[in-house]
Amino acid sequence: MIDIKLIRENKDLVKENIKKKFQDEKLPLVDEVYDLDIKARELQTEGDNLKAEKNRLSKEIGILMKDGNTAGADEAKEKIAEMTNRINEIDNELPTIQEDIKVRMYKIPQIIDDTVPLGKDDSDNVEVERFGEPKVPNYEIPYHADIINNLNGLDKESAGRTSGEGFYFLLGDIARLHEAMIAYGRDYMIDKGFTYAIPPFMIRSDVVNGVMSFAEMEAMMYKIENEDLYLIGTSEHSMIGRFKGQMLKDTDLPVNLTGYSPCFRKEGGAHGLEERGLYRVHQFEKQEMIVICKPEEAMDWYNKMWKYTVEIFRNMDIPVRQLECCSGDLADLKVKSCDIEAWSPRQKIYFEIGSCSTLGDAQARRLGIRVKGEDGTYYPHTLNNTVVASPRGLIALIENNYNEDGSINIPKVLQPYMGGKEKIVPANK
Repeated sequence: MIDIKLIRENKDLVKENIKKKFQDEKLPLVDEVYDLDIKARELQTEGDNLKAEKNRLSKEIGILMKDGNTAGADEAKEKIAEMTNRINEIDNELPTIQEDIKVRMYKIPQIIDDTVPLGKDDSDNVEVERFGEPKVPNYEIPYHADIINNLNGLDKESAGRTSGEGFYFLLGDIARLHEAMIAYGRDYMIDKGFTYAIPPFMIRSDVVNGVMSFAEMEAMMYKIENEDLYLIGTSEHSMIGRFKGQMLKDTDLPVNLTGYSPCFRKEGGAHGLEERGLYRVHQFEKQEMIVICKPEEAMDWYNKMWKYTVEIFRNMDIPVRQLECCSGDLADLKVKSCDIEAWSPRQKIYFEIGSCSTLGDAQARRLGIRVKGEDGTYYPHTLNNTVVASPRGLIALIENNYNEDGSINIPKVLQPYMGGKEKIVPANK
């Protein structure tokens, strides 16, 4: 949510930002907010003036009565009655207008950073840098589900019986490798100075509305029936929500957390679910990182955070690239965002394994997170980034460490989490 002062003082800037995001249907919202804000402030001023005048007249009545001026006192009482009626009208009308403003403000996108490339959708995202040499071996790499099946590590058929499409059982060494990735990501972030957190896996609607747009919520989140609770799509939601309504101190910043959670997503829409594979599923596990910091430090943190993900995957012998998200691919709360994509030697393309975003003060404003500084209070900036998400990260690991005989090399950094095992070998080898 942007600062309403921007609309009061520079409507054209807000409208130009909407155009950059190719959301012209939202342009009328700016004028609507502008007009409603004027009306709200006028009502607020009128109400405050009436209350001050009512107080003055109330004191005057006592003086008039003392002086025996009953006619003057009665006249003052009539005025007070009229003022009271009008004050009640304003007190009823003003919250409705303020709510109308809030609903519209929630739909107006955050002002994007000047460095964000302009584009309509993810096809216009821009490759910035590659890390590691993308290689294709001189032997065929099977589909990841077939590789895992050959290692007795996947059972989607049984998951279909227990839970339906979009779920899976991971088994044996593959399940262990999956957890090794998450554990390695956790320990890597702890070594970087982040505090480890296991947050609630369900959050209330006011937290959901604070951390994401309504459109994102509808597309992603599962609601618990008859409860004001949603299953989280990432631990970022809980970790940022932890500070809802809090006044932090300058000395508390930055807040650095790395959180583990299962994640639940509808994965509806055009992409759909993977019938055989594990790329798009309803449930996965993730190690996430969030930072709450001073506004002037946000971009430095942004660049640190996505580089952490690059280093983690390079340490697992996986080539990756950074892809800058264009304006039309940014969610409404985001100021700037990039994807980290892993190389698929089977498909000979890169695919997304993580995303890093800085959201400015949007989440802080929505959630009422403020900081008390030397020069007064302010809204901090929030950032989030994927450390490791599996099974998507698991797919990248398997493909890039697959051997012709069907075995999987275990990267050195993961071997301590696998009991020292260096390779996963098919049972028949």
